[in-house]
Amino acid sequence: MAIALAFSVIKIVPQGREFTVERFGKYTRTLSPGISFLTPFVEGIGRRMNMMEQVLDVPQQEVITKDNAMVKVDAIVFIQVMSASAAAYRVDDLNYAITQLCSTNLRTVVGSMELDEVLFQRDSINSRLLTVIDAATEPWGVKVNRIEIKDLTPPVDITNAMARQMKAERERRAIITEADGEKQAAIARAEGAKQAAILEAEGRKEAAFRDAEAREREAEAEARATAMVSQAIAAGDVNAINYFVAQKYVEAFAELARSPNQKTVIVPAEMGGLVGTIAGLGELVGLAREQQQDRRDDRQAARPAARPTTTNSPPPTQTAPRRPRGSVPGTE
Repeated sequence: MAIALAFSVIKIVPQGREFTVERFGKYTRTLSPGISFLTPFVEGIGRRMNMMEQVLDVPQQEVITKDNAMVKVDAIVFIQVMSASAAAYRVDDLNYAITQLCSTNLRTVVGSMELDEVLFQRDSINSRLLTVIDAATEPWGVKVNRIEIKDLTPPVDITNAMARQMKAERERRAIITEADGEKQAAIARAEGAKQAAILEAEGRKEAAFRDAEAREREAEAEARATAMVSQAIAAGDVNAINYFVAQKYVEAFAELARSPNQKTVIVPAEMGGLVGTIAGLGELVGLAREQQQDRRDDRQAARPAARPTTTNSPPPTQTAPRRPRGSVPGTE
């Protein structure tokens, strides 16, 4: 009897649990974890409550959405008892009550949404369920920490339609990506052609500029030559015009001989004129040399004599008589 009395008076509450104490069936207090003492034959343990966080499984159920699609939905709920006395005496079966409450609210929330919203807005469903169920279980001394949709199973025909839609969407994206790649390649090719055309145009511009500059220099040289010939003709030197005409005559005859379409070359009958022209060119060269020699002799005669001349010096050389200027041998 003493041992039985000791067990009925001394109570040890484990960690994470709380016991309610009843006196003649009426709730008086709650025992916290640790050792506690009861009044023998008067007080007794009423309910043993689990104060740790618990996980409740909401069974799967079929729900009709707003667009009349049938889906199967289940969920899990995380709860924690905050008040042992309220959870023990304000609801008969706490776990069953919370499970049924979650089932009904899950059916209400999912039924107010369309199928696409149900499939793609699980976070919205979870937050709405958490708000409603937490407010409903607060009088029971229970805190609903979170609720999660565990599985959503649409009908088979809708699943097949979604698979076809996903396949078509991915094909569309592939076509768009391929088209973008071709577009970028075409743009790159166009940019390359543009740069090539610009460089080619710049090259043609530079070449045209160089050609124009060369033609300008050639024209300037031709103008200077023509001016010199004109000055020589004005001074009475006929050999200059003979040289000019002979040069053009020889160039024209050479072009006639080099023509690819010319099968027969007719030699002019008056070859003596050509020979006379060539002889005139030679006479021009000789006159130029004689003029240079005369200028050298004049410069030497103008210098003062550094040494006395002797009688044994050789006689001066006699120069050949000059031809009159303007005459061409062979044409007289």
